[in-house]
Formats: sequence, C-alpha cells, structure tokens
Amino acid sequence: MTRVLVLYYSSYGHVRTLAQAEAEGAQSVPGTHVDLRRVPETVPEDVRQKAGFATDDTPVASPADLERYDAIIFGTPTLFGMMAGQMKSFLDQASSLWARNALVGKVAAVFASTGSQHGGHEATLLSTQIPLQHFGMLIVGMPYSFSGQTTADGIIGGAPYGAGTIAGADGSRAPTETDLAGARFQGGHVARIAARLAGNVRGEEAA
Repeated sequence: MTRVLVLYYSSYGHVRTLAQAEAEGAQSVPGTHVDLRRVPETVPEDVRQKAGFATDDTPVASPADLERYDAIIFGTPTLFGMMAGQMKSFLDQASSLWARNALVGKVAAVFASTGSQHGGHEATLLSTQIPLQHFGMLIVGMPYSFSGQTTADGIIGGAPYGAGTIAGADGSRAPTETDLAGARFQGGHVARIAARLAGNVRGEEAA
C-alpha cells in the first residue's frame, strides 16, 4: 500500500474542506491508504471561541508521524502572505527528521485558502514548499492537466503550485466545486506519483 498523509491547519473550515477533498482524491487511487490529520492548535480556546473558529474533531498528528508515509499533502490558510504559524511551528518541531534525512525522497504537495484573490495565495503555496525542500521532499503541484484552473467563469482558487480556494475577506465564501475538484485532482496526482516512486524503490530493494 502507498501511504498518504493529508495534514492541515484550518481556522474556519475552508482548509479542512479542501483537505477532505484531497483525501478523497488520493483514496481513489487503487492501493492507497490515506490518513487525514491536523496540526495542533496554538490559539487559546477562549480566543478561538471569540474569533468564531470552527470546531474540528480530526485527530492531531505529531512530527514523528511523518516518516511513516510515502507522501504528505500539506494544507494551510494564508496569513499575511505566508503559511499559518501553527503549520510553521509543527514543521519547526520536525528538525530531528531533517537531521536523520527521514523525509528525503518522499512526495510533498501544498494547498491553501486565502481571503482575497491577491492576498498572497500563490506566495503561500510557494513559500510553504521551501521548508519541504529543506527536508529533501519532492514537490508536486497541480498541473494544467487539471483544466479547471484555466476557467474564467468565476473566482477560482489554486495555481500550478497547488490547489486552493478564496474564502472572502469575511470567510463567508465556501470552496467552489471547481476548487474541490482541483483538490481531488491533486490528491490523486500525488498518490499516483508516490505509488510509482515507492514501487520502483521496493523493486530495487527486492532485487
């Protein structure tokens, strides 16, 4: 089985919705096992409630979990043009994996939610890939074979660098079906690439 982890942080539910679509896409690839996990929250509960954060009962991951997977798909909201601090904190705690080269050669991908079309959507997708490359991971985007990202019929999230959605300044805008289709496409794309790489490595080991 190819093991895929969809790991995300979500404040208001947009990234969680995309994460579920990413997991669906990966699970659609035969021979794939998918886990959906979130990174730990760092915002105090009273602040979360006052801010209207969405309740999330998805199991929490630990950095040590990452090396068990062939591919990891990371999801984050955009905060000031960058990944959320919760995701950055999680990656910072994975330094022991970096020291052991434990993630070298594993597949990675990124998806994101942003408040506005020009609020750092692509910057977040790209900058989140930087620490993943320091871990030695192989970055997979969302190629134009997903034709939905070329539509001009409305506001569409995502880019060749990864799937995404535009939540609106007040967070009231839900992911569109095109956004969700992009996330499912990316999940399947990652799973297929991970399966090919894992199959080749296992074949070499058997030989």
